[in-house]
Amino acid sequence: MRKIAFYGKGGIGKSTTASNVSAALSLMGKRVCQIGCDPKNDSTRLLLGHICQSTVLDILRTRDTGDIRQEDIIHTGFNGITCVEAGGPEPGVGCAGRGIIVALELLDRMKALPESDVILYDVLGDVVCGGFAMPIREGYAEEIYIVSSGELMSLYAANNIAKGIARFASRGKVRLAGIIGNSRNVPGEKELLLAFAERLHTHLAAFIPRDKTVNLAENHRQTVLQYAPDSPQAEVYRKLAGTILSAKEGTIPKPMSFDEMEEMVARYGSED
Repeated sequence: MRKIAFYGKGGIGKSTTASNVSAALSLMGKRVCQIGCDPKNDSTRLLLGHICQSTVLDILRTRDTGDIRQEDIIHTGFNGITCVEAGGPEPGVGCAGRGIIVALELLDRMKALPESDVILYDVLGDVVCGGFAMPIREGYAEEIYIVSSGELMSLYAANNIAKGIARFASRGKVRLAGIIGNSRNVPGEKELLLAFAERLHTHLAAFIPRDKTVNLAENHRQTVLQYAPDSPQAEVYRKLAGTILSAKEGTIPKPMSFDEMEEMVARYGSED
């Protein structure tokens, strides 16, 4: 079983990318489970066709652990993909990272997840918090892909995530599998991401162009693979899914200093 996690700055497109990759993998005949580890519980929206109304923490707030059934927290989405949302506390109350810990531990104790070829964790990219780092720290995920654009703060978050991977790699199997570039159409973006990936001792697994098909699909609460299966954008996600399936062992990243990142962005992100 492949245990994969997508990390990245909030709002960078992790959930959209994860859902489209999950859809592509399922259409390749793989049994896929996607677990949303974000209190917004919107990771699986495009797979379910709606926001998940029954997250793990929602159920835990209303029932004793012994009264929870697998069907309460396990949902079936597009093409049979297993969907789970960890959920989180009410806004302004409690720790979202702690919610992820509780949710994943409950899934473990219940042995709730069906047998899968790929489990894909979609994780909010704040590795300062132990809860968000849990999939890396506790070995839930072994292959980490960082979703990033060529914008400085997106790269800054990606570099911090790489620091977390490097820290935990010494005690387990977790490795950086690659950078997924999610374009924001900034100057020199692909070249910058290629250089950034190389500097981190990894590779650019994909460069996803900015395309209105993605927005149209999201407006219809569908993945691109479902909404426009013959589109060039759908082929981009298929190719990324194939790259993930054929990937060999990843690397222990070598994070940069902030000054190095700024210099790199200045060098590549120019209109000249």
